[in-house]
Amino acid sequence: MLISVHDAKDYLDKGQNVLFADCRFSLQNPQEGEMLFKEEHVPGAAYFDLEKDLSGKVEDTGGRHPLPNIDVFIQKVEEAGINKDTTIIAYDDQRSAMASRFLWLMKYLGHQRVYIMDGGLMAWKQNQYPVTNSLEHIEMGKFQYDLHNELIATQHEVAEKIEDPTVAILDSRAFERYAGWEEPIDDNAGHIPSAQNYFWKDLFEDGFWKSSDVLKAHFSNLEKYKEIIVYCGSGVTATPNVVALWEAGFQNVKLYVGSWSDWITNPNNEIASVSK
Repeated sequence: MLISVHDAKDYLDKGQNVLFADCRFSLQNPQEGEMLFKEEHVPGAAYFDLEKDLSGKVEDTGGRHPLPNIDVFIQKVEEAGINKDTTIIAYDDQRSAMASRFLWLMKYLGHQRVYIMDGGLMAWKQNQYPVTNSLEHIEMGKFQYDLHNELIATQHEVAEKIEDPTVAILDSRAFERYAGWEEPIDDNAGHIPSAQNYFWKDLFEDGFWKSSDVLKAHFSNLEKYKEIIVYCGSGVTATPNVVALWEAGFQNVKLYVGSWSDWITNPNNEIASVSK
Protein backbone atom coordinates (compact mmCIF):
# COMPACT_ATOMS: atom_id res chain seq x y z
CA MET A 1 0.00 0.00 0.00
CA LEU A 2 3.02 2.28 0.36
CA ILE A 3 5.09 3.23 -2.66
CA SER A 4 8.34 5.19 -2.89
CA VAL A 5 8.50 8.39 -4.90
CA HIS A 6 10.93 6.64 -7.24
CA ASP A 7 8.45 3.87 -8.05
CA ALA A 8 5.69 6.47 -8.33
CA LYS A 9 7.81 8.38 -10.85
CA ASP A 10 8.24 5.16 -12.85
CA TYR A 11 4.45 4.83 -13.02
CA LEU A 12 4.21 8.43 -14.25
CA ASP A 13 6.88 7.90 -16.90
CA LYS A 14 5.23 4.74 -18.20
CA GLY A 15 1.82 6.43 -18.22
CA GLN A 16 -0.04 3.14 -17.98
CA ASN A 17 -3.49 4.02 -16.62
CA VAL A 18 -2.17 5.74 -13.49
CA LEU A 19 -3.80 8.59 -11.59
CA PHE A 20 -2.21 10.66 -8.85
CA ALA A 21 -4.68 11.81 -6.19
CA ASP A 22 -3.60 15.05 -4.52
CA CYS A 23 -5.22 15.03 -1.07
CA ARG A 24 -3.58 18.04 0.56
CA PHE A 25 -5.84 19.74 3.08
CA SER A 26 -5.60 21.97 6.14
CA LEU A 27 -8.18 21.68 8.91
CA GLN A 28 -7.19 25.19 9.98
CA ASN A 29 -7.66 26.61 6.47
CA PRO A 30 -9.99 24.39 4.40
CA GLN A 31 -9.29 26.31 1.17
CA GLU A 32 -5.52 25.92 1.40
CA GLY A 33 -5.25 22.43 -0.11
CA GLU A 34 -6.98 23.27 -3.37
CA MET A 35 -5.09 26.55 -3.55
CA LEU A 36 -1.77 24.70 -3.21
CA PHE A 37 -2.91 22.19 -5.84
CA LYS A 38 -3.55 24.99 -8.31
CA GLU A 39 -0.07 26.38 -7.61
CA GLU A 40 1.73 23.06 -8.17
CA HIS A 41 1.04 19.34 -8.24
CA VAL A 42 2.29 16.10 -9.75
CA PRO A 43 1.58 16.19 -13.49
CA GLY A 44 -1.83 14.79 -14.32
CA ALA A 45 -2.99 14.70 -10.71
CA ALA A 46 -6.60 15.21 -9.66
CA TYR A 47 -7.50 17.01 -6.46
CA PHE A 48 -9.61 15.37 -3.74
CA ASP A 49 -10.80 17.67 -0.97
CA LEU A 50 -11.19 16.14 2.51
CA GLU A 51 -14.44 17.93 3.27
CA LYS A 52 -15.94 18.31 -0.20
CA ASP A 53 -15.02 14.90 -1.62
CA LEU A 54 -13.78 12.51 1.08
CA SER A 55 -16.51 13.40 3.60
CA GLY A 56 -20.26 13.84 3.56
CA LYS A 57 -22.65 16.35 5.05
CA VAL A 58 -22.27 16.81 8.79
CA GLU A 59 -25.42 15.83 10.68
CA ASP A 60 -26.35 15.75 14.38
CA THR A 61 -24.70 12.33 14.61
CA GLY A 62 -22.04 10.61 12.54
CA GLY A 63 -19.08 12.77 13.48
CA ARG A 64 -17.30 15.71 11.90
CA HIS A 65 -16.17 13.82 8.78
CA PRO A 66 -18.83 11.21 7.93
CA LEU A 67 -18.61 9.06 4.83
CA PRO A 68 -19.44 10.87 1.59
CA ASN A 69 -22.56 10.04 -0.34
CA ILE A 70 -21.39 7.09 -2.39
CA ASP A 71 -23.02 8.18 -5.65
CA VAL A 72 -21.54 11.67 -5.34
CA PHE A 73 -18.10 10.27 -4.54
CA ILE A 74 -18.24 7.82 -7.46
CA GLN A 75 -19.04 10.74 -9.77
CA LYS A 76 -15.93 12.54 -8.48
CA VAL A 77 -13.87 9.36 -8.96
CA GLU A 78 -15.08 8.99 -12.55
CA GLU A 79 -14.45 12.68 -13.26
CA ALA A 80 -10.86 12.03 -12.21
CA GLY A 81 -10.66 9.38 -14.95
CA ILE A 82 -10.58 6.40 -12.60
CA ASN A 83 -11.83 3.00 -13.76
CA LYS A 84 -11.51 -0.50 -12.32
CA ASP A 85 -8.01 -0.97 -13.78
CA THR A 86 -6.56 2.40 -12.78
CA THR A 87 -3.55 2.44 -10.49
CA ILE A 88 -4.05 5.30 -8.03
CA ILE A 89 -1.21 6.93 -6.12
CA ALA A 90 -2.39 9.25 -3.35
CA TYR A 91 -0.26 11.89 -1.68
CA ASP A 92 -0.51 14.90 0.60
CA ASP A 93 1.80 16.98 2.80
CA GLN A 94 0.40 15.95 6.21
CA ARG A 95 2.20 12.69 6.97
CA SER A 96 -0.22 10.84 4.68
CA ALA A 97 -3.25 11.53 6.91
CA MET A 98 -5.48 12.69 4.05
CA ALA A 99 -3.99 10.23 1.57
CA SER A 100 -4.75 7.43 4.04
CA ARG A 101 -8.38 8.53 4.24
CA PHE A 102 -8.50 8.42 0.44
CA LEU A 103 -6.87 4.98 0.30
CA TRP A 104 -9.24 3.62 2.93
CA LEU A 105 -12.24 4.95 1.00
CA MET A 106 -11.06 3.31 -2.21
CA LYS A 107 -10.50 0.02 -0.36
CA TYR A 108 -14.00 0.38 1.07
CA LEU A 109 -15.26 0.67 -2.53
CA GLY A 110 -13.36 -2.49 -3.44
CA HIS A 111 -10.52 -0.89 -5.42
CA GLN A 112 -7.23 -2.65 -4.70
CA ARG A 113 -4.82 -0.82 -7.01
CA VAL A 114 -4.32 2.14 -4.71
CA TYR A 115 -1.13 3.29 -2.99
CA ILE A 116 0.20 6.08 -0.79
CA MET A 117 3.32 7.89 -1.96
CA ASP A 118 5.72 7.71 0.97
CA GLY A 119 6.97 11.16 1.92
CA GLY A 120 4.27 12.91 -0.05
CA LEU A 121 4.89 15.91 -2.26
CA MET A 122 7.84 16.88 -0.06
CA ALA A 123 9.78 13.78 -1.06
CA TRP A 124 8.70 14.15 -4.70
CA LYS A 125 10.11 17.68 -4.86
CA GLN A 126 13.24 16.76 -2.90
CA ASN A 127 14.06 14.39 -5.74
CA GLN A 128 13.53 17.24 -8.20
CA TYR A 129 10.72 15.38 -9.91
CA PRO A 130 8.41 17.55 -12.04
CA VAL A 131 5.49 19.56 -10.76
CA THR A 132 3.07 21.67 -12.76
CA ASN A 133 0.24 24.13 -12.32
CA SER A 134 -1.52 23.10 -15.51
CA LEU A 135 -4.86 21.32 -15.32
CA GLU A 136 -5.02 18.61 -17.93
CA HIS A 137 -8.21 17.42 -19.60
CA ILE A 138 -9.15 14.08 -18.10
CA GLU A 139 -11.33 11.57 -19.92
CA MET A 140 -14.24 10.33 -17.82
CA GLY A 141 -13.72 6.97 -16.19
CA LYS A 142 -16.23 4.21 -15.59
CA PHE A 143 -15.94 2.91 -12.05
CA GLN A 144 -17.72 -0.13 -10.64
CA TYR A 145 -17.69 -0.48 -6.89
CA ASP A 146 -18.30 -3.23 -4.37
CA LEU A 147 -18.80 -1.94 -0.83
CA HIS A 148 -16.73 -3.68 1.84
CA ASN A 149 -18.77 -2.99 4.96
CA GLU A 150 -16.50 -5.28 6.96
CA LEU A 151 -14.03 -2.36 7.04
CA ILE A 152 -16.46 -0.23 9.08
CA ALA A 153 -17.36 -0.27 12.77
CA THR A 154 -20.53 1.55 13.82
CA GLN A 155 -21.10 3.31 17.12
CA HIS A 156 -23.41 0.50 18.20
CA GLU A 157 -20.81 -2.12 17.32
CA VAL A 158 -18.10 -0.29 19.26
CA ALA A 159 -20.34 0.01 22.30
CA GLU A 160 -21.05 -3.73 22.18
CA LYS A 161 -17.37 -4.66 21.94
CA ILE A 162 -15.91 -2.47 24.70
CA GLU A 163 -15.69 -5.44 27.06
CA ASP A 164 -14.90 -8.07 24.42
CA PRO A 165 -11.43 -9.48 25.26
CA THR A 166 -10.87 -10.51 21.63
CA VAL A 167 -11.30 -6.95 20.32
CA ALA A 168 -8.80 -4.10 20.62
CA ILE A 169 -10.04 -0.52 20.32
CA LEU A 170 -7.33 1.97 19.34
CA ASP A 171 -7.47 5.72 19.92
CA SER A 172 -5.26 7.49 17.38
CA ARG A 173 -5.24 10.94 18.98
CA ALA A 174 -2.47 12.55 21.02
CA PHE A 175 -2.20 11.21 24.56
CA GLU A 176 -3.40 14.49 26.11
CA ARG A 177 -6.69 14.21 24.23
CA TYR A 178 -6.98 10.48 24.89
CA ALA A 179 -6.40 11.10 28.60
CA GLY A 180 -9.04 13.81 28.71
CA TRP A 181 -6.59 16.46 29.84
CA GLU A 182 -7.33 18.70 26.88
CA GLU A 183 -9.85 18.80 24.05
CA PRO A 184 -9.34 21.59 21.50
CA ILE A 185 -12.06 20.51 19.06
CA ASP A 186 -14.90 18.40 20.46
CA ASP A 187 -17.35 19.19 23.26
CA ASN A 188 -16.28 16.38 25.58
CA ALA A 189 -12.83 15.17 26.59
CA GLY A 190 -11.68 11.63 27.25
CA HIS A 191 -11.75 8.33 25.38
CA ILE A 192 -13.90 5.29 24.71
CA PRO A 193 -13.64 2.84 27.63
CA SER A 194 -11.03 0.08 27.14
CA ALA A 195 -9.40 1.96 24.23
CA GLN A 196 -5.62 1.87 23.94
CA ASN A 197 -3.70 4.93 22.81
CA TYR A 198 -1.66 4.61 19.60
CA PHE A 199 -0.87 8.14 18.44
CA TRP A 200 -0.92 8.21 14.65
CA LYS A 201 2.14 10.44 14.30
CA ASP A 202 4.28 7.75 15.95
CA LEU A 203 4.09 5.86 12.64
CA PHE A 204 6.42 8.34 10.97
CA GLU A 205 10.01 9.51 11.09
CA ASP A 206 11.13 12.65 9.27
CA GLY A 207 7.93 12.65 7.24
CA PHE A 208 8.28 9.06 6.03
CA TRP A 209 6.49 5.90 7.13
CA LYS A 210 8.49 3.63 9.40
CA SER A 211 9.42 0.25 7.92
CA SER A 212 7.02 -2.69 8.05
CA ASP A 213 9.29 -4.43 10.58
CA VAL A 214 9.22 -1.40 12.86
CA LEU A 215 5.44 -1.18 12.47
CA LYS A 216 5.10 -4.87 13.37
CA ALA A 217 7.07 -4.24 16.55
CA HIS A 218 5.02 -1.13 17.26
CA PHE A 219 1.79 -3.15 17.17
CA SER A 220 3.20 -6.41 18.60
CA ASN A 221 1.01 -6.23 21.72
CA LEU A 222 -2.08 -6.43 19.50
CA GLU A 223 -1.36 -9.83 17.97
CA LYS A 224 -3.56 -11.60 20.53
CA TYR A 225 -6.70 -9.83 19.34
CA LYS A 226 -9.01 -11.18 16.63
CA GLU A 227 -10.32 -7.76 15.65
CA ILE A 228 -9.03 -4.20 15.86
CA ILE A 229 -11.23 -1.11 15.74
CA VAL A 230 -9.51 2.23 15.15
CA TYR A 231 -10.83 5.71 15.82
CA CYS A 232 -9.62 9.28 16.24
CA GLY A 233 -11.52 12.57 16.47
CA SER A 234 -13.46 12.31 13.22
CA GLY A 235 -12.25 9.32 11.20
CA VAL A 236 -9.34 10.96 9.39
CA THR A 237 -6.12 10.56 11.38
CA ALA A 238 -7.26 7.08 12.43
CA THR A 239 -6.72 5.94 8.84
CA PRO A 240 -2.89 6.04 8.99
CA ASN A 241 -3.14 3.55 11.87
CA VAL A 242 -5.44 1.38 9.74
CA VAL A 243 -2.95 1.48 6.86
CA ALA A 244 -0.02 0.78 9.20
CA LEU A 245 -1.84 -2.20 10.73
CA TRP A 246 -2.43 -3.60 7.25
CA GLU A 247 1.24 -3.04 6.44
CA ALA A 248 2.16 -4.89 9.65
CA GLY A 249 0.10 -7.90 8.55
CA PHE A 250 -3.12 -7.43 10.51
CA GLN A 251 -6.24 -8.46 8.61
CA ASN A 252 -9.41 -7.77 10.58
CA VAL A 253 -9.08 -4.00 11.03
CA LYS A 254 -12.08 -1.68 11.10
CA LEU A 255 -12.44 2.09 11.06
CA TYR A 256 -14.96 3.71 13.37
CA VAL A 257 -15.73 6.46 10.87
CA GLY A 258 -17.66 8.72 13.23
CA SER A 259 -14.97 8.32 15.89
CA TRP A 260 -14.91 10.44 19.05
CA SER A 261 -17.02 13.25 17.58
CA ASP A 262 -19.78 10.71 16.96
CA TRP A 263 -19.34 8.79 20.22
CA ILE A 264 -20.00 11.85 22.38
CA THR A 265 -23.33 12.62 20.65
CA ASN A 266 -24.91 9.71 22.53
CA PRO A 267 -25.45 10.60 26.21
CA ASN A 268 -25.66 6.88 27.04
CA ASN A 269 -22.08 6.26 25.94
CA GLU A 270 -19.54 6.08 28.72
CA ILE A 271 -16.43 8.26 28.68
CA ALA A 272 -13.13 7.26 30.27
CA SER A 273 -10.16 9.41 31.25
CA VAL A 274 -6.70 9.14 32.78
CA SER A 275 -5.92 10.65 36.17
CA LYS A 276 -3.05 13.09 36.30
